[in-house]
Amino acid sequence: TPMAAPLRQGFHSARRRGWRSLMDGKEDITVLSHQSSLGGSDVKTQIVPPQPEKLIPPGFLSHPRTCGLVGMPFSWGQPRGGTDQGPDLMRKRGVANYITKLEWRFEECGNVEFEEPRLSDPTNPKYRNLKNSYAVGRACQNLAERTYEVASAGKFTLVMGGDHSIALGSIAGILKARPELSIVWVDAHADINTPESSPSGNLHGMPISFLMGLTEAKIPGFEWLEDYPKLDPSKLAFVGLRDVDPGERATIRKLGIQAYTMYEVDRYGIGNVMEHCLNHLSPDNSNPVHLSYDIDAVDPDFAPATGTMVRGGFTLREAHYIAERIAETGMLGSMDIVEVNPSLSCAEGGEETVELGVHLVASALGNRIM
Repeated sequence: TPMAAPLRQGFHSARRRGWRSLMDGKEDITVLSHQSSLGGSDVKTQIVPPQPEKLIPPGFLSHPRTCGLVGMPFSWGQPRGGTDQGPDLMRKRGVANYITKLEWRFEECGNVEFEEPRLSDPTNPKYRNLKNSYAVGRACQNLAERTYEVASAGKFTLVMGGDHSIALGSIAGILKARPELSIVWVDAHADINTPESSPSGNLHGMPISFLMGLTEAKIPGFEWLEDYPKLDPSKLAFVGLRDVDPGERATIRKLGIQAYTMYEVDRYGIGNVMEHCLNHLSPDNSNPVHLSYDIDAVDPDFAPATGTMVRGGFTLREAHYIAERIAETGMLGSMDIVEVNPSLSCAEGGEETVELGVHLVASALGNRIM
């Protein structure tokens, strides 16, 4: 039975207090322990690496058990510093150890280099509300070139950010390598504002509109997109929306984009939502899927260190189930994990959010309860 919204929120604090990880770079067991308000008993669940034969490796990867990790320590798509720390902190938290223990071959591709914004950067007066647009565009171009290399080599492409503007670059490169790519966008926000509709001018709220070519403006720094394929709206599904701007809502409806808000999650349950989502994107499990995972999709009780928190998000199990279910299809070939910002919380909250980012990557690569 799907969990209603009030009950969902009632569980958050208790489950957060009980979450403990034993993963320190040497051990591979995570324990979820909480006092159940339904039965009053202490419930413990071990999360261990799966039996590899139970998972279907993505058939479109020529190296189906090889994961290439690309770091994008970028924060200029939004006003708060700190997301640039995400890649290296998740590395220090043992993401490579998780990947290898799940019997994947791990390739460290390093961090993408980019230039920071400068006063001398070209600007377009008509779109002067865009912030750091030239720097964001050029950085995303560098990332697109890197993800194209990894994806076209037939490897699972993992990108760790960084704010969500980087998805413009990561997806552009992967889409060029895999033209049939579908996107599952897990986020509290739709990130489909255009330069014309954005109330803030922050580019982490616009990557999808650039991928789809929804603006005809010639914005300095983004000229390279003309050489990359456009994302088809029918190949995109949102999961977890709960803070959508009016302009974004109109665009989603106009283009007929599949969008599952937290209302649908509350009403139907995350299992039913994901089945409908995956059937929409690829009924016969034939299309490669990219999972773009913004940590703010998870309720702030579990992921407090992020820049645009919105209450009423996913529980830990819902958050993991999304990655687990997509992985089971054999369609998942690439992933972003973004908006981890330890500077915006206390030390414990920062560590908890970094840890969750690593755990979500592990779930996407095959980590299971049994």
